[in-house]
Amino acid sequence: MRKMCEEFCIHEENVHRVRDNLPKEDEIKEISNIMNSFGDPTRLKILLSLKEGELCSCDISEISKISISATSHQLRLLRDRKLVKYRKEGKFVYYELYDEKIKKFLEVILELNK
Repeated sequence: MRKMCEEFCIHEENVHRVRDNLPKEDEIKEISNIMNSFGDPTRLKILLSLKEGELCSCDISEISKISISATSHQLRLLRDRKLVKYRKEGKFVYYELYDEKIKKFLEVILELNK
């Protein structure tokens, strides 16, 4: 059974209304890049771990079951996308979610999966 319009017709008012409310193209690309972080199992596991609180990079590596080098790479991507932030304390680097909005987003994702 076909699930498309049987006749091609553009509803100009709808198209203009939606286009006027869409983010700019560069914003859409940026959002897509952020969403990509949630689509990668390793990065998602890191984010979900940090939802529970601040962790040092060694702990994140152990929880994620990936090497320190791979952990560092993933954390750099997450930092670049402003999903996590860090602080250095002596020889240790501690990571946490960038802000409360990220935590709430992760909670929504988990709720959708129930």
